[in-house]
Amino acid sequence: MTGDHRIDPPHLGSERETLRAFLDYHRATLAMKCEGLADEELRQQSMPPSTLSLLGLVRHMAEVERAWFRRVFEDHDVPLVWSDEIDFQAAYDASGSTRSEAFAAWEAEVENSRRIERAAESLDRSGYQPRWGEDVSLRMVMVHVLLEYGRHNGHADFLREGVDGTVGA
Repeated sequence: MTGDHRIDPPHLGSERETLRAFLDYHRATLAMKCEGLADEELRQQSMPPSTLSLLGLVRHMAEVERAWFRRVFEDHDVPLVWSDEIDFQAAYDASGSTRSEAFAAWEAEVENSRRIERAAESLDRSGYQPRWGEDVSLRMVMVHVLLEYGRHNGHADFLREGVDGTVGA
């Protein structure tokens, strides 16, 4: 990794500013964990039987962003990026994927999520979560996606260490 260029979340700020900043911090963390690695290194899997890889995590987080922002607030029927059957596990198989393909999809979904969040009048905006069959607030979605990044960035620490022996941030 070339260095830590993440912007720390504010120590004081509104609820929305804080959630937005923490999401961006965790998005930047995932990107940082992948910095400087070739496609083959990004596809390197953890210990069998797991097929988890850094590139698989990037693909999975593209699906998470799409499912929790676009499917909830814009188009309940938009398919996932790598699965027509709403199978989040399909994204983990990055064996035929490239950095370019995975990051383009992830970055596009992050931008869609940011656009949706910025357009919402408040964190109380509700949308329909088709998998649950109920409405959820933007606040809940932001917290849920933040928790997803936190969990998966922990995996990314170990995956990166497996590639080059770095210590987690």
